[in-house]
Amino acid sequence: MTSPIDPNWMDRCLELAARAQGRTAPNPMVGSVVLQGDQVLGAGFHPGAGQPHAEVFALRAAGEQARGSTLYVNLEPCNHYGRTPPCTEAILQAGVARVVVGMVDPDPRVSGGGIERLRTNGIEVIVGVQEAACQQLNEAFVHRVTQKRPFGILKYAMTLDGHIAAPTGHSFWVTGEAARTEVHRLRSICDAVIVGSNTVRQDNPQLTCRLEAGRNPLRIVMSRSLNLPEKAHLWDTATAPTLVLTEANPDPSKLQPDTHGQQLRQQFRQLLEKQGVEVVELDLLTPKTALDYLYSRGLLTVLWECGGTLAAQAIREGTVQKLLAFIAPKIIGGSGFTPVADLGFTEMTQALQLKQLQVRQLGQDWLFEGYL
Repeated sequence: MTSPIDPNWMDRCLELAARAQGRTAPNPMVGSVVLQGDQVLGAGFHPGAGQPHAEVFALRAAGEQARGSTLYVNLEPCNHYGRTPPCTEAILQAGVARVVVGMVDPDPRVSGGGIERLRTNGIEVIVGVQEAACQQLNEAFVHRVTQKRPFGILKYAMTLDGHIAAPTGHSFWVTGEAARTEVHRLRSICDAVIVGSNTVRQDNPQLTCRLEAGRNPLRIVMSRSLNLPEKAHLWDTATAPTLVLTEANPDPSKLQPDTHGQQLRQQFRQLLEKQGVEVVELDLLTPKTALDYLYSRGLLTVLWECGGTLAAQAIREGTVQKLLAFIAPKIIGGSGFTPVADLGFTEMTQALQLKQLQVRQLGQDWLFEGYL
């Protein structure tokens, strides 16, 4: 039977879980609380892959007092052996009487099995408390498990008349400090940020998080030809790791305009690797193949901070699930650069409509956030 206090304690689990945002890949964010009456006996969250799960931390803190208690957790307790033993075993051994679960785990290895085992052993299990909030917190994990691909976020900043840069390519800064701070926060909670070679050549970005105690994502450059500048902020791997994705045998017309294009590619690859940049060749380089590869590396969330051409391709290939558009109250005029290039649409009725749209003001700028 549900209790009026259950939603409040599930909210507490979500607060605990979010402390590890951006650090748990490929695992979900999970928080847990052990309660006896109105007394908190223990609480904890999962800090990262390979470390104990949230329920274990909470039960350790509760100790012997956990017998007969209620355990709250925002995701179904696991019931299989991975890097750590199953949480259902720890719950049974602790003598917990009641478990309140926010959402069922979509992972086929769990997916109801943990709940069933607890109920079979006489524990009362309540499922679905604050389920929508639990789903949203772990939307990237759910997407990764169900689609076998990281969750993609496209972010861009543009003027009121739809330009991400002046006709000359100059783009610093479209938005103000508050919006840029939000971008740094976003980078901190994403596993990787992706750009194309044009962005590296034109903007020489750092793609780091400049917030105190922030976390730098893996910086990824997609480049078929490796026609990239020899000096760039992204090659400074002492600041943050950088991965360059390229093609094993690219179309010769896309290589540098030199008869020794393949030789130059090899020389440039060696130059990058000497600086600590990882270079990986894929048979075919597209947003889809890039994310398939990043899935194999255990990533949960990737942030597309690319130009319009790559952004359009990422959308067309279904590798963008969420969009964040920062809009500055400025007009630059001219032809300029747009955030998303040609999608092949010819009529307004074909336009992609954002769902679950949220709008908020950041300084003088506005952020439109929604799902494709």
